[in-house]
Amino acid sequence: MKSATPKVLHTLCGRPIVGHVVEAARGLEPRRLAVVVGHGREQVTAYLADVDPEIRAVVQEVQHGTGHATRVAMDALAETDGEVEGTILVLLGDAPLLTTETLAAMLAEHQRIGRAVTVLSAIVDDPTGYGRVLRDGESVVGIVEQKDATPEQAAIAEINSGVFAFDAKVLRDVLGRLNRNNKQGEEYLTDVLGIAAADGLPVGAHVVADWHETLGINDRVQLAEMRRLLNRRLTEQWMREGVSVIDPATTWIDVQVTLGRDAIVHPNTQLHGTTVLAPGAEVGPNCTLTDTFVGEGARVTNATTEGAEIGPEATVGPYTYLRPGTKLARGAKAGGFVEMKNAEIGEGSKVPHLSYVGDATIGEGCNIGAGTITANYDGVAKHRTEIGDHVFVGSDTVLIAPAKLADGAFVAAGSAISSAVGPGELAVARGRQRNIAGYVERKRPESKAAKAAARAKRADKSEKSE
Repeated sequence: MKSATPKVLHTLCGRPIVGHVVEAARGLEPRRLAVVVGHGREQVTAYLADVDPEIRAVVQEVQHGTGHATRVAMDALAETDGEVEGTILVLLGDAPLLTTETLAAMLAEHQRIGRAVTVLSAIVDDPTGYGRVLRDGESVVGIVEQKDATPEQAAIAEINSGVFAFDAKVLRDVLGRLNRNNKQGEEYLTDVLGIAAADGLPVGAHVVADWHETLGINDRVQLAEMRRLLNRRLTEQWMREGVSVIDPATTWIDVQVTLGRDAIVHPNTQLHGTTVLAPGAEVGPNCTLTDTFVGEGARVTNATTEGAEIGPEATVGPYTYLRPGTKLARGAKAGGFVEMKNAEIGEGSKVPHLSYVGDATIGEGCNIGAGTITANYDGVAKHRTEIGDHVFVGSDTVLIAPAKLADGAFVAAGSAISSAVGPGELAVARGRQRNIAGYVERKRPESKAAKAAARAKRADKSEKSE
């Protein structure tokens, strides 16, 4: 990946690559789950401990191949929890499109037939670069890599995914018989299949319905392609659940997002983290919502939100920024070019234009005029502004926190409020207007403004003389 971040921690659709694999495995409710780590182990282990403390991170100090990695994991589990029994499923940490449903079907087939080994395979149009699955009728007798394949074998369209189900006893025995007598000097897990077949044990393949599930990631080009494929899966899933995604190609949805029936997602919209759209909510175009709740019938357009709560029938946008801790009650409005942070806006209250509301509580039925600012920071600490119900704040007002406006208060436009305003009071905090005659002619006599003023005066005199 040419990155300081380990490959398996690069993200797609809101979750690291290895996180998708862990999620698929966890869906099977395994008795034990281990992840073999090597490069970037500290970062990977920290991530695993955070998302699933029961995962056992096993360090492969020297990388001697997939067979060696499997043996290291089995030995580590045996030391702490006793010998591994039953069926062992081995996955690849860089294949994020695998689903629990596919793995469950593979395991069911493996156990129903009583196989020693089952490989997850796929039929592809172009198998170039993949190991080919060699069959004798229904049985699998081996896997041959591209570089070792004969022309007849290279024509086989069934490929090895690298995902295997093993009988634990068979796997323990055959792992002990692997060697590194190959060009790579590695122990290949694929050799287990060939040895088991040579021993006369039942070996087979489960063909995945969608070959894309077997794809792995080796660089950022493949990561982007995988992200596109997963996003397509997610958008199609939600459309089938009754959500209108107007343009799936420009809509991006994370795996933990929840969308209600009859929600509408317009083009160029990104829904990240744990965002929830309630039934009938409408978002977009041109929105990025992260960890945000949008209530029933609410409308969000051309907005960026993080950690916000938008109530039913509320409206947000256009060109609005809602930061963490913002809560809009039913029918509230955060309009054009409005920024809010840690602010609670009461039912039916409106902040329609060009305002900053930070660290504030606004009651019901308020109107906050254009250009209003809650000055919440004094250079050392943040302070809160409290506004009661049915308060009117005139345009271009600064509320200097801590400020308190009681129910029914009015604030005149252009005021700088630094003390409390009582119930029903009108607060006026601005200098008295004074017009200085002749200022432009004296201070800027040759300016365009002075010439315009002279023309206006002549016209005024002419009108009066008539």
